[in-house]
Parts: sequence; C-alpha cells; structure tokens
Amino acid sequence: MSPTTSPPTGPLLPIPRWTDAVVVVEPPGCGAGNWAGAPSAVLVDGEYHLAYRVRAPLGEGRGLATVVARSADGVHFETITEVTKDRFGAESLERPALVPLPGGRWRLYVSCATPGSKHWWVDVLEADRPEELATAPHRTVLPGDRRHAVKDPVIILAGGRWHLWASVHPLDVVDHEDRMTTEYYTSPDGLDWTRQGVALGPRSGRWDARGVRVSAVFTVDGQWAATYDGRATAAENWEERTGLAYAAGAPGRFTAQGKRPVAESPHTGRGLRYLSVVGLGDGSCRLYYEGTRADGAHELRTELVLPPVRAGDRRSVAVS
Repeated sequence: MSPTTSPPTGPLLPIPRWTDAVVVVEPPGCGAGNWAGAPSAVLVDGEYHLAYRVRAPLGEGRGLATVVARSADGVHFETITEVTKDRFGAESLERPALVPLPGGRWRLYVSCATPGSKHWWVDVLEADRPEELATAPHRTVLPGDRRHAVKDPVIILAGGRWHLWASVHPLDVVDHEDRMTTEYYTSPDGLDWTRQGVALGPRSGRWDARGVRVSAVFTVDGQWAATYDGRATAAENWEERTGLAYAAGAPGRFTAQGKRPVAESPHTGRGLRYLSVVGLGDGSCRLYYEGTRADGAHELRTELVLPPVRAGDRRSVAVS
C-alpha cells in the first residue's frame, strides 16, 4: 500500500473555481437542509477513497450516515460501506476523517452529536480494509467536555508525528453555540491526542468574525498553509465560505489571509466548505468540497487543479 498520509505538497494553491467542478454525490433531497458533503478523500495505490456525510433537514434526521466510497478516476464512486449515527448513539454525524495507516490498515474518525445537546465528540473505527470499517469496534478519541463541542477533524501523519485540527464550539452561552475556532492536537499514534492550543481564530469585523474551521492542511513551496471555512454571523451558519491561511513555521498556528473569501458558491447562501485536497504527485491536485446549489441543497463536488502550461508545452489541458 502506498497511502497519501502526509500533507499534499506542490506549487499550486488548491483553490476551488466552481465552474470547473462536477457533482460527485447529489444531496438526499431538494431544498435547504439536504446535504451531501463534508468529504475526506485520499489516494491509495492509484485508487481514490472518499468518506462523506449525508444529512437531512432538522426534524427529518439531520446527519444520517457516513459513507465510504471508492473510485478509479476520482469522479465516479461506488459505495463500499456506510456507518449510521445509530452505531454511535449519536443524534447526528458531521465531517469524518478517512486515514490509511502506513501498515495497511484504515481508520475512520467520525464526528458525533450528543442527543439533546449542542455537544459533539469524535470516535474512531479501525479495520484491515475500508469495507470492514462499519462493523469495527469504536473508541472515543476527542471527547470534548461540558463547555466545548469538538468535531470535524482534519488529520495528517507527517515526520512520524500525527497532527489534528478540530473545530471547537464553546457551549458557555445558550443559543450561541455556533461560534467556532480551530484547535491543534498532536499524537504519537493517532489515538491519544494532546491539545496544543488554538490554531486559527475568528477575526473581529471581518467576513470570518463568527467562526473559523480548518478544512485542509498542505504545504506550498515548503510553507504550511490551510484552507478554512468561515462566516461573519450566526445567520450564516451552514453556509460557510472558504478562506486561506498560512503558518509562519510549524503548523500549530495559522494566520488568515485577505479581506474576502477565496472561494464561494455562486448561488444564494454562497456556501463552499469542507475542502479536501488530494495531491497527485505531479504538481496537480484533486479537490472535493460541499457547495450550495441553486435550490439551497448542498452537493458534493470535485475538480482538478492543474499546473499552468508553460510555453512550448503541447499537453492537452482538461479538467474534471
């Protein structure tokens, strides 16, 4: 097995363009609250593996299941297993993290909502093959606490060390639990995590003043960078747009860049979030993300970002 467990590296910024994307998974229904997305994608031995969340509107089930699928071309996927929220006793599920291990096994980290509360926690499943994840034993790796909800992990293995960025929601003020920051954790084994501090926080008075959530971590010309989901108000909850941040050194602290998002949907709500980046080893990368379509539902989209064609290069440049 040749897993992509280290951060994607290349000269390109993996910024979605929307118009070059195709739909990978349709939402389960029409209209706001129906979502397919929150993807986590990896490339192993020439095959794409994708984990994503399927959600119905509030009152109709919310986050129903985490689906794991496989593809030869990164566009057309076949479902290989599915994990429902009942497996964890959760009220809802959100973004998973699918991680191939160096020894050949697989892990699926699952974001779980505590019934009757705004609390979230993260469990992990581990199996020999992705097909076996749904029936694997699970254990809690990020429990959160009565004052903090923890969810939506982004996980990489680099330099023999595990790194995790999680969305953390403070629960200290009723009806304001949508606020969020991103915290950074490290681990020797991907199971026992140590919190290292805040990796990215909101910016007062900016488009990301209400909350930020790291969605992908990668390196560009040797520098750590991240994309993140952000919003200015509580009313924009579930319609976050994508921003860009850089780290001055180690990836424990990022600084947001620019006065505006770098990517958003062209439709009302403008949501473009949960970016997952798969480096292809040739300077190009394939992106997966959740985007708001014209009827308000969210669809799972993919697009290919290619290096620029240099003078004299006669390659045929095609996108997804």
